[in-house]
This record gives sequence, C-alpha cells and structure tokens, in this order.
Amino acid sequence: MQPFISLTSNVIPLSHNDIDTDQIIPARYLKVIDKNGLVEGLFSGWRYQADGQPDPEFPFNRAEYQHAQILVAGDNFGCGSSREHAPWALVGWGIRAVISTSFADIFRNNALKNGLLTVSVDSDVHSKIFELIENNPDLQVTIDLPSQTLSLPDGASYTFPIDPFSKTCLLEGVDQLGYLLKREPEIMIFEQAHGLEGFGWRA
Repeated sequence: MQPFISLTSNVIPLSHNDIDTDQIIPARYLKVIDKNGLVEGLFSGWRYQADGQPDPEFPFNRAEYQHAQILVAGDNFGCGSSREHAPWALVGWGIRAVISTSFADIFRNNALKNGLLTVSVDSDVHSKIFELIENNPDLQVTIDLPSQTLSLPDGASYTFPIDPFSKTCLLEGVDQLGYLLKREPEIMIFEQAHGLEGFGWRA
C-alpha cells in the first residue's frame, strides 16, 4: 500500500445518502478472485446509461474529476453487505479518501485495512464542502493524516477521528500483516528475552 501522509486533491461530489456496497460495486463483479476488473464495475449502475454509454452527468464521468483522489459522499456511506471489494474498487479508481458524515462500520474497517482513509465530519462542514464544490468544481481540499485535519481553501481546518492502529498502518503504508512483518526483529528479541523460542508466530 502507498503511505498516506498528506493529500491535496480535487473532490468528487456524490451527494446520495445511504450508498451501499452493492451500488459501489455490483454483485456481478464479485466473481474475480483478485482486484483486477473491479474498477470497471465501480458505480456501474450509475456510470452508464441504458445503452451502455457513459452518463455524462455522473460525477465520475466528468472531465474535471478524472484525476480527483477524494470523494465526498452523502450520509451513511458504505452500508449494506460486508464486501471488501467496495474499497478495492474505489482505491483502484484512484480514490484515497472518502469524506462523509458517517460510514457503515464494516465498510470503514475494510477501507482502512486497504489504504482508503475515511474522514468523518459534522453536517455543517459536510454541507459547506458541497456548497464550495457547486460554486467551484475545481475546489481542492487538503487532508493531513498526522494532524488528522481536513483543510479547506478558505483557511478553515477541521479535525477528524481515526483509531491509532489504523493511523499507524496508513502512515507506514502497510496492512495488518505488513505491520507485523516490519516488526519481526522486535518480536524475535522479545521471544528470546522471554524464552519463547519455538512458540513464535511465524509459520
């Protein structure tokens, strides 16, 4: 995974509330056993018209958002099933952070484990971001993970919560297994100091 330190990017607005994981990545795309092909299915029910052509009005199809790495979504983002494919598809597209007032717990956990930062803000800040984008589609915001702040162009800055372990993994660019592997020398020293050779965690 790529470390997440600080990110300044355009923001894709998707104001729908209660966007579930089936809308993020429909079930027909879950046949793959790896992450290949998931980007094609990202929001496919909304990205394409009945004739199969891209819907020019859908934000992910608009030229000004093609390189945006931040998504601002409506309330309760990622509800529904527990499929890990949803954050995989978002990350595959290039999204590195999602801003919302709330996230489904399972989606948030899956996202953080896969390098996708979830940024929770209150309703006033949430509404302000959408208003700013409406007035300026080229709006850029900055998310700084070490300070856990979201900064807007007007100079306003807001803090967001994240659990310490997920924060450490994102800063280091590792998943849970990668976190352990990076600390293998420390684990070995601990085992030796406590007479635990032969009881190690390694296979």
